Amino acid sequence: METRLSEGQIRTYLEHLKLEEKSGATIEKYARDLRCFTAFAGKRVLEKSLIMEYKDWLREHYAVTSANSMLAAVNGFLRFAGLAGSCVRQFKIQRETFRPGEKELTKQEYMRLVNTARNQKSLRLSLILQTICATGIRVSELKYITVEAARQGQVQVSCKGKNRTVFLPPKLRNMLRQYAREKGITEGVLFLSRTGRPVSRHTVWREMKELCERAGVEQGKVFPHNLRRLFARTFYGIEKDIAKLADLLGHSSIDTTRIYIMSTGAEHRRKVERMQLVL
Repeated sequence: METRLSEGQIRTYLEHLKLEEKSGATIEKYARDLRCFTAFAGKRVLEKSLIMEYKDWLREHYAVTSANSMLAAVNGFLRFAGLAGSCVRQFKIQRETFRPGEKELTKQEYMRLVNTARNQKSLRLSLILQTICATGIRVSELKYITVEAARQGQVQVSCKGKNRTVFLPPKLRNMLRQYAREKGITEGVLFLSRTGRPVSRHTVWREMKELCERAGVEQGKVFPHNLRRLFARTFYGIEKDIAKLADLLGHSSIDTTRIYIMSTGAEHRRKVERMQLVL
Protein backbone atom coordinates (compact mmCIF):
# COMPACT_ATOMS: atom_id res chain seq x y z
CA MET A 1 0.00 0.00 0.00
CA GLU A 2 1.34 3.43 -0.91
CA THR A 3 1.94 5.73 2.07
CA ARG A 4 2.23 9.50 2.13
CA LEU A 5 3.10 11.59 5.15
CA SER A 6 0.20 13.65 6.50
CA GLU A 7 -0.21 16.04 9.43
CA GLY A 8 -2.48 13.49 11.08
CA GLN A 9 0.24 10.83 10.91
CA ILE A 10 2.75 13.25 12.41
CA ARG A 11 0.41 13.96 15.34
CA THR A 12 -0.13 10.24 15.89
CA TYR A 13 3.62 9.65 15.93
CA LEU A 14 4.18 12.52 18.36
CA GLU A 15 1.59 11.00 20.70
CA HIS A 16 3.52 7.74 20.47
CA LEU A 17 6.71 9.59 21.48
CA LYS A 18 4.89 10.97 24.54
CA LEU A 19 3.96 7.41 25.55
CA GLU A 20 7.62 6.49 25.08
CA GLU A 21 8.34 9.25 27.65
CA LYS A 22 10.45 11.33 25.30
CA SER A 23 11.18 14.82 26.60
CA GLY A 24 9.09 17.77 25.45
CA ALA A 25 12.12 19.30 23.72
CA THR A 26 12.76 16.07 21.79
CA ILE A 27 9.14 15.86 20.67
CA GLU A 28 9.18 19.51 19.55
CA LYS A 29 12.32 18.89 17.50
CA TYR A 30 10.90 15.75 15.87
CA ALA A 31 7.78 17.71 14.97
CA ARG A 32 9.85 20.47 13.30
CA ASP A 33 12.03 17.96 11.47
CA LEU A 34 9.10 15.89 10.19
CA ARG A 35 7.30 18.99 8.95
CA CYS A 36 10.48 20.03 7.14
CA PHE A 37 10.49 16.62 5.46
CA THR A 38 6.78 16.97 4.64
CA ALA A 39 7.45 20.29 2.89
CA PHE A 40 10.18 18.59 0.84
CA ALA A 41 8.18 15.44 0.03
CA GLY A 42 4.88 17.07 -0.84
CA LYS A 43 2.41 14.37 -1.85
CA ARG A 44 5.03 11.89 -3.00
CA VAL A 45 4.95 8.31 -1.77
CA LEU A 46 7.20 7.42 1.19
CA GLU A 47 9.75 5.14 -0.40
CA LYS A 48 13.49 4.80 -0.10
CA SER A 49 14.30 6.74 -3.26
CA LEU A 50 12.50 9.78 -1.81
CA ILE A 51 14.31 9.48 1.52
CA MET A 52 17.67 9.23 -0.29
CA GLU A 53 16.80 12.33 -2.31
CA TYR A 54 15.95 14.13 0.95
CA LYS A 55 19.26 13.00 2.44
CA ASP A 56 21.13 14.56 -0.51
CA TRP A 57 19.14 17.77 -0.06
CA LEU A 58 20.01 17.90 3.64
CA ARG A 59 23.71 17.50 2.86
CA GLU A 60 23.55 20.59 0.62
CA HIS A 61 21.62 22.76 3.07
CA TYR A 62 22.66 21.74 6.61
CA ALA A 63 25.71 20.89 8.68
CA VAL A 64 26.28 17.13 8.95
CA THR A 65 25.28 16.93 12.62
CA SER A 66 22.02 18.79 11.94
CA ALA A 67 21.31 16.66 8.88
CA ASN A 68 21.81 13.48 10.91
CA SER A 69 19.41 14.61 13.63
CA MET A 70 16.79 15.42 10.98
CA LEU A 71 17.29 12.03 9.36
CA ALA A 72 16.84 10.41 12.78
CA ALA A 73 13.38 11.95 13.02
CA VAL A 74 12.38 10.62 9.60
CA ASN A 75 13.83 7.17 10.26
CA GLY A 76 12.02 7.01 13.59
CA PHE A 77 8.71 7.79 11.92
CA LEU A 78 9.32 5.25 9.15
CA ARG A 79 9.97 2.49 11.67
CA PHE A 80 6.83 3.48 13.57
CA ALA A 81 4.81 3.36 10.34
CA GLY A 82 6.10 -0.12 9.44
CA LEU A 83 8.33 1.22 6.68
CA ALA A 84 11.71 0.34 8.18
CA GLY A 85 12.91 -0.78 4.75
CA SER A 86 12.83 2.85 3.60
CA CYS A 87 15.18 4.08 6.35
CA VAL A 88 18.53 5.48 5.24
CA ARG A 89 21.91 5.57 6.93
CA GLN A 90 23.09 8.73 8.61
CA PHE A 91 26.20 10.54 7.44
CA LYS A 92 29.45 9.31 8.94
CA ILE A 93 31.15 11.80 11.23
CA GLN A 94 34.76 11.59 12.30
CA ARG A 95 34.99 12.10 16.05
CA GLU A 96 36.66 15.41 16.91
CA THR A 97 39.58 15.31 19.33
CA PHE A 98 39.04 18.85 20.59
CA ARG A 99 36.35 21.52 20.56
CA PRO A 100 36.60 24.94 18.87
CA GLY A 101 37.51 27.47 21.55
CA GLU A 102 35.30 30.15 20.03
CA LYS A 103 32.21 28.12 21.03
CA GLU A 104 33.22 27.52 24.65
CA LEU A 105 31.77 29.67 27.41
CA THR A 106 34.49 30.41 29.96
CA LYS A 107 33.94 30.83 33.68
CA GLN A 108 34.87 34.52 33.41
CA GLU A 109 32.27 35.07 30.68
CA TYR A 110 29.67 33.22 32.74
CA MET A 111 30.40 35.48 35.71
CA ARG A 112 29.99 38.55 33.50
CA LEU A 113 26.59 37.27 32.36
CA VAL A 114 25.44 36.67 35.94
CA ASN A 115 26.67 40.07 37.14
CA THR A 116 25.14 41.86 34.15
CA ALA A 117 21.76 40.23 34.79
CA ARG A 118 22.01 41.23 38.46
CA ASN A 119 22.96 44.82 37.59
CA GLN A 120 19.98 45.03 35.23
CA LYS A 121 17.72 43.96 38.10
CA SER A 122 16.98 40.69 36.29
CA LEU A 123 17.06 38.61 39.47
CA ARG A 124 15.16 35.70 37.97
CA LEU A 125 17.56 35.39 35.04
CA SER A 126 20.60 35.77 37.29
CA LEU A 127 19.35 32.89 39.47
CA ILE A 128 18.43 30.73 36.46
CA LEU A 129 21.96 31.09 35.08
CA GLN A 130 23.46 30.13 38.43
CA THR A 131 21.03 27.26 39.01
CA ILE A 132 21.80 25.62 35.67
CA CYS A 133 25.55 26.16 35.95
CA ALA A 134 25.84 25.10 39.61
CA THR A 135 23.80 21.91 39.22
CA GLY A 136 24.24 20.86 35.58
CA ILE A 137 20.51 20.50 34.99
CA ARG A 138 18.92 21.00 31.58
CA VAL A 139 16.92 24.16 30.96
CA SER A 140 13.84 21.93 30.55
CA GLU A 141 14.45 20.68 34.11
CA LEU A 142 14.08 24.11 35.74
CA LYS A 143 10.48 23.17 36.51
CA TYR A 144 11.81 20.80 39.19
CA ILE A 145 13.44 23.68 41.09
CA THR A 146 10.73 24.32 43.67
CA VAL A 147 10.32 26.01 47.03
CA GLU A 148 10.35 22.55 48.60
CA ALA A 149 13.59 21.62 46.82
CA ALA A 150 15.26 24.82 48.03
CA ARG A 151 14.28 23.93 51.60
CA GLN A 152 15.48 20.32 51.33
CA GLY A 153 18.67 21.08 49.42
CA GLN A 154 18.01 18.49 46.74
CA VAL A 155 15.58 17.75 43.95
CA GLN A 156 14.40 14.64 42.12
CA VAL A 157 14.66 15.18 38.39
CA SER A 158 12.94 12.99 35.81
CA CYS A 159 13.97 13.30 32.16
CA LYS A 160 14.09 10.94 29.19
CA GLY A 161 12.80 8.05 31.26
CA LYS A 162 15.56 8.41 33.88
CA ASN A 163 15.42 9.72 37.44
CA ARG A 164 18.31 11.28 39.33
CA THR A 165 18.92 13.30 42.47
CA VAL A 166 20.36 16.78 42.03
CA PHE A 167 21.91 18.54 45.03
CA LEU A 168 21.64 22.29 45.48
CA PRO A 169 24.77 23.99 46.89
CA PRO A 170 24.08 25.77 50.23
CA LYS A 171 24.71 29.25 48.83
CA LEU A 172 22.32 28.61 45.93
CA ARG A 173 19.71 27.21 48.35
CA ASN A 174 19.82 30.42 50.39
CA MET A 175 19.51 32.57 47.28
CA LEU A 176 16.54 30.54 46.01
CA ARG A 177 14.78 30.72 49.38
CA GLN A 178 15.34 34.49 49.54
CA TYR A 179 13.97 34.81 46.00
CA ALA A 180 10.86 32.83 46.98
CA ARG A 181 10.27 35.13 49.97
CA GLU A 182 10.69 38.28 47.86
CA LYS A 183 8.29 36.99 45.19
CA GLY A 184 5.76 35.63 47.67
CA ILE A 185 6.11 32.08 46.34
CA THR A 186 5.26 29.69 49.17
CA GLU A 187 5.17 26.39 47.28
CA GLY A 188 5.78 24.79 43.91
CA VAL A 189 7.89 25.94 40.96
CA LEU A 190 10.16 28.92 41.63
CA PHE A 191 10.88 30.24 38.14
CA LEU A 192 7.54 31.40 36.78
CA SER A 193 6.35 33.47 33.82
CA ARG A 194 4.03 36.45 34.20
CA THR A 195 1.07 34.11 33.70
CA GLY A 196 2.19 31.87 36.56
CA ARG A 197 3.41 29.01 34.40
CA PRO A 198 6.95 27.54 34.58
CA VAL A 199 9.28 29.74 32.54
CA SER A 200 9.82 28.29 29.06
CA ARG A 201 13.15 27.35 27.51
CA HIS A 202 12.44 29.86 24.72
CA THR A 203 12.12 32.68 27.26
CA VAL A 204 15.40 31.70 28.97
CA TRP A 205 17.14 31.48 25.58
CA ARG A 206 15.85 34.91 24.51
CA GLU A 207 16.75 36.63 27.78
CA MET A 208 20.25 35.13 27.69
CA LYS A 209 20.80 36.43 24.17
CA GLU A 210 19.70 39.90 25.26
CA LEU A 211 22.46 39.91 27.90
CA CYS A 212 25.30 39.30 25.45
CA GLU A 213 26.11 42.81 24.28
CA ARG A 214 26.02 44.38 27.74
CA ALA A 215 28.10 41.53 29.19
CA GLY A 216 30.60 41.63 26.32
CA VAL A 217 30.14 37.94 25.45
CA GLU A 218 29.79 36.58 21.92
CA GLN A 219 26.21 35.52 21.15
CA GLY A 220 27.38 32.21 19.71
CA LYS A 221 28.57 31.16 23.16
CA VAL A 222 25.45 32.11 25.07
CA PHE A 223 22.75 29.45 25.30
CA PRO A 224 21.50 27.33 28.23
CA HIS A 225 23.27 24.12 27.26
CA ASN A 226 26.66 25.85 27.39
CA LEU A 227 26.07 26.46 31.11
CA ARG A 228 25.57 22.71 31.54
CA ARG A 229 28.81 22.11 29.67
CA LEU A 230 30.64 24.57 31.94
CA PHE A 231 29.36 22.63 34.96
CA ALA A 232 30.65 19.39 33.38
CA ARG A 233 34.12 20.77 32.61
CA THR A 234 34.46 22.33 36.07
CA PHE A 235 33.38 19.14 37.87
CA TYR A 236 35.68 16.96 35.77
CA GLY A 237 38.57 19.33 36.38
CA ILE A 238 38.17 18.65 40.12
CA GLU A 239 37.09 15.00 40.23
CA LYS A 240 38.36 13.38 36.99
CA ASP A 241 35.49 10.86 37.37
CA ILE A 242 33.65 10.63 34.05
CA ALA A 243 31.27 7.89 35.25
CA LYS A 244 30.13 10.01 38.20
CA LEU A 245 29.77 13.03 35.92
CA ALA A 246 27.60 11.01 33.53
CA ASP A 247 25.31 10.14 36.45
CA LEU A 248 25.11 13.78 37.54
CA LEU A 249 24.20 14.91 34.02
CA GLY A 250 21.70 12.11 33.48
CA HIS A 251 23.57 10.63 30.51
CA SER A 252 22.95 7.03 29.45
CA SER A 253 26.28 6.86 27.65
CA ILE A 254 29.72 8.01 28.78
CA ASP A 255 30.43 8.78 25.10
CA THR A 256 27.99 11.70 25.40
CA THR A 257 29.73 12.91 28.55
CA ARG A 258 33.11 12.83 26.78
CA ILE A 259 31.82 15.45 24.33
CA TYR A 260 31.04 17.78 27.25
CA ILE A 261 34.56 17.64 28.69
CA MET A 262 36.44 17.77 25.39
CA SER A 263 39.31 20.24 25.58
CA THR A 264 39.65 23.19 23.23
CA GLY A 265 42.22 23.45 20.44
CA ALA A 266 44.25 25.93 22.53
CA GLU A 267 44.36 23.52 25.48
CA HIS A 268 45.32 20.71 23.13
CA ARG A 269 48.22 22.75 21.75
CA ARG A 270 49.50 23.56 25.26
CA LYS A 271 49.48 19.86 26.20
CA VAL A 272 51.37 18.94 23.03
CA GLU A 273 53.96 21.64 23.74
CA ARG A 274 54.46 20.39 27.31
CA MET A 275 55.38 16.96 25.94
CA GLN A 276 58.67 18.55 24.69
CA LEU A 277 59.28 15.89 22.06
CA VAL A 278 60.87 18.26 19.57
CA LEU A 279 64.62 18.52 20.33
